[in-house]
Amino acid sequence: MKKAGIWLSAFRLRTLPLALSSIFMGAAIVPANTENFGFILLLAVLTTLFLQILSNLANDYGDAQNGADNAERIGPERAVQSGAIAPKSMLFAMGLFSAFAFFSGIGLLLVAFGMEHWKLTLFFLALGVLSIFAALKYTAGKNPYGYRGLGDLSVFLFFGLIGVAGSSFLFTKSFEIYHLLPALSIGFLASAVLNLNNMRDIKGDRDSGKRTMVVMMGSSNAKIYHFFLIIGAWISLISYFLLSEAPSWAFLTLIFLPIHLLHLRKVAGVQNPSDFDSELKKIALSTFGISCVLLLVSLLS
Repeated sequence: MKKAGIWLSAFRLRTLPLALSSIFMGAAIVPANTENFGFILLLAVLTTLFLQILSNLANDYGDAQNGADNAERIGPERAVQSGAIAPKSMLFAMGLFSAFAFFSGIGLLLVAFGMEHWKLTLFFLALGVLSIFAALKYTAGKNPYGYRGLGDLSVFLFFGLIGVAGSSFLFTKSFEIYHLLPALSIGFLASAVLNLNNMRDIKGDRDSGKRTMVVMMGSSNAKIYHFFLIIGAWISLISYFLLSEAPSWAFLTLIFLPIHLLHLRKVAGVQNPSDFDSELKKIALSTFGISCVLLLVSLLS
């Protein structure tokens, strides 16, 4: 594989739609005619992409350093573990994308708040730095929190509550309590994707000492937890539609409900962990689809 292809593989482009789901959902729940809507959305997308690629690179590096990536791993081959990318090169790339995310985030905050709202700028800057730190410390460095069962909480917060509610605040400089419902929905679905990933990798994670939620609770309980996440996501989303008086077109997202119900049926019967990989893609892409439908509804309303 050519060097550019190796790096693109390390970026794990298939994870990017899920990362964008929180930004699109945040944009979908605010009026599209707010000031600088398009520019804020563009910068939010760029910043999110940089953060997600940073997280993927750090995950590749960290799991290789801590032994979670090995020859028995079921998922896609990782660049550092396979020797395709040297650890020093990966560290350099991590630093580069940290800088990209930081400066893109600065631009986003200046457009969203300007200097007249400097307190908000500082607060969101702190959140941005925390996001970079969280991306780096997930599996990299000493005592990564992803090895202590905290990955699910991190994904729920950064993809859900912070990602959706935080991005909606960037557009309007205000917070509506019912915005927490779509934030919960995306947070639950993003956590479901991570749970599928960890159910797939349970043996390798257990053998390497990576204590994910799945390793700690076991496969049977992880399936029950998964049902809770998917069902909780739909209860949150439909509750938002009803309480916020969303346009009737928003209920088009229900086209994804049968996909998720069939998914739960498949998960309940899975015996071979490798079968979770196709289901992981299904939930990630359908989550992106839900956010895209709602953003389109908002833009056309």
